[in-house]
Order: sequence, then structure tokens, then C-alpha cells
Amino acid sequence: MSAYLVRFARNDCGRDFAVGDIHGHFTRLLAALESVGFDPRVDRLFSVGDLVDRGPECEQALMWLGQPWFHAVRGNHEDFAIRYAAGHPVDVGIYLANGGEWFIALDPALRSDYARSFAQLPFAVEVETSRGPVGIVHADCPVRDWRHLPLALRLRRTARDHTIWARERLQRKDASSVAGLRALVVGHTPVASPTVLGNVFHIDTGGWTPDGRFTLLNLETLEVENDAH
Repeated sequence: MSAYLVRFARNDCGRDFAVGDIHGHFTRLLAALESVGFDPRVDRLFSVGDLVDRGPECEQALMWLGQPWFHAVRGNHEDFAIRYAAGHPVDVGIYLANGGEWFIALDPALRSDYARSFAQLPFAVEVETSRGPVGIVHADCPVRDWRHLPLALRLRRTARDHTIWARERLQRKDASSVAGLRALVVGHTPVASPTVLGNVFHIDTGGWTPDGRFTLLNLETLEVENDAH
């Protein structure tokens, strides 16, 4: 079982970036990183989850998770894989329709390797910056104050589900902020361009779609360092 929330100290040597949903398009992600001069010796990349499904390069996910400069939170697509591999109830039709065919087709032993790796991913990450902590979850924070999140994640499955499935903030255009954070960075729901509601940054700009682009958000400046259009 993973830690529910993992904290990272401030990066005093390089830059920290967050990127939206990847969905098996790692070659495109590499191109985006090259466009901002990403240096794996000093820079770090934080993923909002959904590394897999839909794209052609899903099997690269374990290689990326093995890189010391790459860190991800759990998305709903990783959760799908974990539950499927464990034999827990999964709507296979929905899973297939959302890109899970590559995982279902894997040799069972390899499927277990992926599931074990995904199960180690935290539901939340906190990255220290010179201007205060930045939080990262896949979809949304289930509590109004980030400081209450570790307990909520430990005690309530509904809180864990909220971090990987919720879409209400965007749907309602909820501009309330999450207390205890400088900013919260999320993906899950595609947006045409990076969208900020309160202190919540939505950065899944569809880098995995034909017409989308990956957004790389600098966590120190909270500015996009590449063009999302």
C-alpha cells in the first residue's frame, strides 16, 4: 500500500514542473520537456496521474516511474488497473471503452507488475516552493483545508475516490480555494487551456489527444513554460 500523501522538499538545484494526464503518449511528453530545456540531472517532473490507457505507449509507464526525477500521483486509470488485476469488480465494457485493452491483454504476471507499481502511487503529493507548498492530486481535493487531507484519505474511501474522480469544481466553476496551500494542481478533466479556479490549476490540456498539447506548469512561478495551444 502506498503512502496516502508524499511530501517533497524544495528543489534548490533546478526546476519543478507539473504535467497533465499523459495517457500513454510519452514521446509527445518528451518533446514538450525538450521544448523547455528540461534537465533530468536537476529538474523534476510531477504527473497528475493517468499515465496509461488510450495511447500507444502505455507499457513505458514502468520505465518512467523508475526515473528518479519523475513522480506521479494515482489517477482513476491507474485505479482501474489496480482493481482489475486484483480481481475486484470492474465494468470491463467501460474499461475497454476508455483505453484499457492494452492492460487486459497483458500476460497476467506482467499485469501484476504494473498493478503493484501503480498501487505504490500516493493519492496526493506536496511540493515545497519558496512561496509555500503546492499540492498535486489527480482530480480534486476532498477537503477544504489541505492540512486535513492525510487523515481524510486514511479514514475515508470516499475521500480517496474524490481525489481521482471528482469533476464538480470545473462543472460548477467553483472558485473557492483550498486552504493550507499556495496552489493545488489537478488534471482529469480536459480543458482547452490551463484554467485557474481559486487556487486550483487545471492543466490537462489534452496532450494525449490529436489536437491537444501538454502543459508544463513551473511550480515555483506557477507559470506555464510551454505553449498549451
